Amino acid sequence: MLHIGDTAPEFMLPDKDEQQVALRSYTQDRVVIFFYPKDNTPGCALETKGFNELAQEFQKNNIGVIGISGGDAASKTSFCEKVGKEVKLLSDTNFSVCEKYGVYGEKKFMGRTYMGINRITFIIDKDRKVIKVYDEVKPAVHPKEVLNYLVK
Repeated sequence: MLHIGDTAPEFMLPDKDEQQVALRSYTQDRVVIFFYPKDNTPGCALETKGFNELAQEFQKNNIGVIGISGGDAASKTSFCEKVGKEVKLLSDTNFSVCEKYGVYGEKKFMGRTYMGINRITFIIDKDRKVIKVYDEVKPAVHPKEVLNYLVK
């Protein structure tokens, strides 16, 4: 997993419309990159809906927000219809970006072990340096927690 001071790896991933989106296209002072396990699940919906509801506050403070998980364009389209379209959600179907950021790995749930995306958020500055890592995320309050950290 990336740590404070590390350089965030560049990426280019498709959005729900299959348009390629690159990290370098975000020119804001800071960018929030939140990795979430799966589209159309309760916790991920709570977290993503929260970021969408606060999107204008992030924009007003020159902060970009990107959500990344597996799932294809159809999955992202369906998810956006439920949670909102303000925040760009990107598909990492082969988990290559998740692996670069160190968020893809072994998970355990209900006695079962499997590989998946861990719910982790990185905040990077305009030089693409990681300035904050959230690795214990409570989906319902996390978007507000991130905004409060960035807008003190």
